[in-house]
Amino acid sequence: MLQAAIISKPLKPELATILADLIAWLKAHNYGYLLDPDSAVYLNAPNAVERTEMPSHNPNLVIVLGGDGTLLAAARAFARTTIPILSVNLGSLGFLTEIPLSDLYPTLEAWCHNCAEIEVRSMMHASLIRNGDVIQRWDALNDVVVAKGTIARMGDFSVEIDRQLVASFRADGIIVSTPTGSTAYNLAANGPIVMPNVNALLVTPICPHLLTIRPIVVPGESTVSVHVVGVPNEIYLTVDGQEAIELQLDDYVHCQRSEAAVRLLRHQPNGLFSVLRSKLKWGER
Repeated sequence: MLQAAIISKPLKPELATILADLIAWLKAHNYGYLLDPDSAVYLNAPNAVERTEMPSHNPNLVIVLGGDGTLLAAARAFARTTIPILSVNLGSLGFLTEIPLSDLYPTLEAWCHNCAEIEVRSMMHASLIRNGDVIQRWDALNDVVVAKGTIARMGDFSVEIDRQLVASFRADGIIVSTPTGSTAYNLAANGPIVMPNVNALLVTPICPHLLTIRPIVVPGESTVSVHVVGVPNEIYLTVDGQEAIELQLDDYVHCQRSEAAVRLLRHQPNGLFSVLRSKLKWGER
C-alpha cells in the first residue's frame, strides 16, 4: 500500500477539519498515512510518529500543512531521502509553501497520475568545530546564522572561503544561505536574491561596523568558514531559524553545499519572480 506522511503546523484550529478531509481522500485512494505529533493532536489519534522517525517508514509522499517554518522542519527531517514533499500554505507569506489549500487535491490527483512537477532545491551542510573536533552537524534548506544574543553589542568575526581569509570585522552577525534562503533572513539583511537553481552560497553580514563590507556570492563548491573571534555576551548558531546552539570563543562554523536535497512537489511550476510579485509586490510602484 502507498503511504503518505503528514506534518502539520501546531495551534491551527482549522486543521482538524482539513486533516479529516485529507485522510478521507487518502483512504479513498488506497493510501495509508502517518501522523506527526502535531497532526495527531487535531484528530485525537493515539499513534503519532516523531518527525525524525518518519523517514524510516519509507513513505511515498510527505504532505506538509502549514507555513515555511513547518516545511523547513520537514525538509531537515527528510533531507537524506528522495521522498517528495507537497507543502500547502496555511501561513502568511509562504515563499516555499506555494500551494494554496484550494490546490491540495488537484496536486494530489496530478501526483497519482504522474503529472506533477518535482522541483529540486539544494541544501547546505554546516559543521560546528570546537577545539579541532566536530561538535554537531546540520543540513539547512534556508540558512545558517551566527549572531549575537540579547545584549546590544557586536561580535568579532572573521570569514574564510576555501581557507583564504576574506575579512575580519565587527557585526551583529553573519548569514550563510542557500539560493533558496536568499529570500529569507538574507533578503531582510539587504543580501542579493538568487535563483533557486544557481549553484552558489551567499555570505551576508548583519549590520557590519564597516562601510566596505558587503554581501558576497561564492561558488556552490566552496567552503565558507565563520570564526568567532570575540564574544561580547552570547553568540548563537541558528539553523533555519529553528535549531540553535550557543557558541564559544574560537569556534568555527564550516558551511558547504550538502549532498542532500529537497524535492518539492508542484502541480505546476510557479517561478521565483511570480512568488516575489505576489508575496512582496516585487516591481510595483
